[in-house]
Amino acid sequence: MADEVILLNFWPSPFGMRVKIALAEKGVEYEYKEENIREKSTLFLKSNPVQKKIPVLIHNGKPVCESLIIVEYIDEVWNEKSPLMPKDPYERAKARFWANFMEKKIHDSGSRILWKKGEAQDEGKKEFLDCLRLLQGELGEKPYFNGDTFGFVDISFIPFACLFYSYETCGNFSIEEECPKILAWVKRCMEKESVSKSLQDPQKIYELVGVFKKLNGIE
Repeated sequence: MADEVILLNFWPSPFGMRVKIALAEKGVEYEYKEENIREKSTLFLKSNPVQKKIPVLIHNGKPVCESLIIVEYIDEVWNEKSPLMPKDPYERAKARFWANFMEKKIHDSGSRILWKKGEAQDEGKKEFLDCLRLLQGELGEKPYFNGDTFGFVDISFIPFACLFYSYETCGNFSIEEECPKILAWVKRCMEKESVSKSLQDPQKIYELVGVFKKLNGIE
């Protein structure tokens, strides 16, 4: 009997994009269900009653929540191809560390660039660029954060590339000028079909940001 796999998501979410990339890397077929974040479905609320956040992966009726946990789950369940986590325990620990760093620092500082003004936005921009420089140092001369192969840390970070245009436009800075190796890494990742077909158009994301800014009186 074939696995039943369902992904509950909201299209602009970088966290949902992580899951889509992981599923694509493993060649897993799944049913995609778009969620309305203002009027969440009964299935969604039943599947993630604690946090009520997307994405949620439902595998044979069992829900798995939190994007990084979902990606690790996918890697463990569909382990016949495209391993995402390193085999070495220490390297796995490092991968989790950097993924957690992105989860907190990149997302939080990027959000301040988008949704704050003045000094708060400037502080967000400084922290964001400091984070990118740290990541650029960790990447070094490697093609991917995993080394020669695309993996867990890359999947954790690459969806935020969809937001780079919005960050740059709202914060008035250039990621390419500040961190050219990060942009080179983005282009390298985008050559992978699993990535290019899973990420959203940065311009479309920016338009949505503009809508939310107006709704919340930020501009």
